[in-house]
Amino acid sequence: MYAEERQQAIVDEVRVAGRASVAALAEKFDVTSETVRRDLAVLERAGHLQRVHGGAVRAEVMRALGELGIDERESSQIEQKTAIGRAAIRFLPPDGGSVLFDAGTTTYRAAEATAPDRRLTLFTNSLPIAGLLAGTHPAGLHALGGRVRGLTQATVGVETVDALRRLRVTTAFLGTNGLSESHGLSTPDPDEAAVKAAMVAAAQRVVVLADSSKMDREDLSSFAGIDDVDVLITDSGIDPAFSAALSARGVEVVIA
Repeated sequence: MYAEERQQAIVDEVRVAGRASVAALAEKFDVTSETVRRDLAVLERAGHLQRVHGGAVRAEVMRALGELGIDERESSQIEQKTAIGRAAIRFLPPDGGSVLFDAGTTTYRAAEATAPDRRLTLFTNSLPIAGLLAGTHPAGLHALGGRVRGLTQATVGVETVDALRRLRVTTAFLGTNGLSESHGLSTPDPDEAAVKAAMVAAAQRVVVLADSSKMDREDLSSFAGIDDVDVLITDSGIDPAFSAALSARGVEVVIA
């Protein structure tokens, strides 16, 4: 098979399946992994696909723009995020329980909707959420230390991950930049992905708060699989077929 034929076959594979791994492509075409990586680089430059760690996905699945800062995300999907945050309140544990708020503009709405009279132990790696909760739940608030990532105003790094490894919280409210069946939950930054993965491991129940623009999207770093998610709270813009697929995987999908 000529290189051009192989590359066209790779494009077809990614378009049909949504993604393909280097290892699987190397085995299928009986070539080395390095040959596949060169093919993927050529195809990415031509705009046919997007390379990710270990393989490639459809170009349209990845975000057309770079990662947005917190101010830009704050002004996007405002009504949906507010509704999602309010809907999250029903998943708070009883008084005496513990809650982990991931950094993000939608998780901020959930923290904002948490009544001041709730007797909960609260953890967050978000500077904005910590500032908010310091005024409403000062006695039960724990801000996770670490290096502050300016773009998202979240603490990340070894210190943050180590702190999370010592925790076992009742409920974690997580945000995500992308959610797909094959790539799970994902985010552009590997350091944030490491923190989010530690949050998933620390929680008895994982509740993902994400508007429908995040559905069937993939970003660079996967931090959890679909099977790690207990509840997804989103808006009515989610594709019904995608929602049904998540439900079939055991995820409780809530439309805010």
